[in-house]
Amino acid sequence: MSIDWKGVMPAVTTKFTDKDTLDMQMFETNIQAQLNAGVHGIVLGGTLGEASTLTDDEKRTLTKETVNIVDGKVPVLLNIAEQTTKGAMEAAQIAEEDGAKGLMMLPPMRYKAGDRETVEYFKAVANSTSLPIMVYNNPIDYKIEVSLDMFDELVSSCPNIQAVKESTRDISNVTRIKNRFGDRLKIMTGVDTLALESLLMGADGWVAGLVCAFPAETVAIYELQKAGRIKEAIEIYRWFLPLLELDINPKLVQNIKLAEVYTKIGTENVRAPRLPLIGEERKHVLHIIEEGMRTRPTLPNYKNL
Repeated sequence: MSIDWKGVMPAVTTKFTDKDTLDMQMFETNIQAQLNAGVHGIVLGGTLGEASTLTDDEKRTLTKETVNIVDGKVPVLLNIAEQTTKGAMEAAQIAEEDGAKGLMMLPPMRYKAGDRETVEYFKAVANSTSLPIMVYNNPIDYKIEVSLDMFDELVSSCPNIQAVKESTRDISNVTRIKNRFGDRLKIMTGVDTLALESLLMGADGWVAGLVCAFPAETVAIYELQKAGRIKEAIEIYRWFLPLLELDINPKLVQNIKLAEVYTKIGTENVRAPRLPLIGEERKHVLHIIEEGMRTRPTLPNYKNL
């Protein structure tokens, strides 16, 4: 089994009702907006998906329903963020049973694993499933960096470890990965505020956050730069940057869900302990969103480039 690791893959938010249950109606509205914009995959259960607050049954519901909604148009990936190797292997097996076509994998949660432990963790899970895997490398937030030497061991041992979500925030890492692995390890940039720069340096795609609220603008940037229409991509990206900065913030979930309200493809409901924004923090985010909506660009026909 393989995935074409390219394009825009939204790390989608999980929608909740006022009674703190899954809001599958609004969730489908958002997924359809992503598909209509031309995204290339859907990533479930990441940080934006509030995965740490979801029950196992809710994760299964989201996976199965998303598979039904996309109906084969794009691959559905589930994020694996577990405390134990055994738990991660079980989660991978369940994801495969529920129809996911790939996995995004974080290093072990809570325990700060050493390099050897991290490598063995990824190996064990990879060897337990036929699903293709994208390793999420985010040492800023998760305090474990997967080095190039560690990736060397992983890709030589596990054919289904095929991509990295590159979130080190060091753009030169894109070139280092390309120099070391060529096309053997595909690169999906994972930091919204470095996305276009990373794509221009050779990243294959973008696991995006603000795409949850602005799917068309996100895909347009990717397609324009891919077609060599760099100036147009930069113009949209410059408009987008203040909004993209809402993603590199501890309140990214609340920020992006608030933006989804403005574009009518989401609600503000989050699951406790998260709470909706209030006070000056809310006013600041609203100002950014409202300014973005006021100056929202007219997009070219990016789907037929």
